[in-house]
Amino acid sequence: MARIAGVDLPKNERVEIGLTRIFGIGRSLSQKILSETTINLNTRVKDLSNEEIVKIRVVLERDYRVEGDLRRDISLGIKRLIDIG
Repeated sequence: MARIAGVDLPKNERVEIGLTRIFGIGRSLSQKILSETTINLNTRVKDLSNEEIVKIRVVLERDYRVEGDLRRDISLGIKRLIDIG
């Protein structure tokens, strides 16, 4: 399994679908990331090279808030709204 952003992606899924397992990444964002890294949408997760995994990881860390950071931002936003009524 490929581990990206702290999530193990299922190895038999296409990478386009596998990336949507990461909290904060939907189908369109997954396609955008893959086109930016020049990785074929139909590649299976198990067929990704280490270089390709690193490319995806770099783009995610540089441009997007996902998983823990995104969850924290959402919960802080909700708490702020509750406090102000």
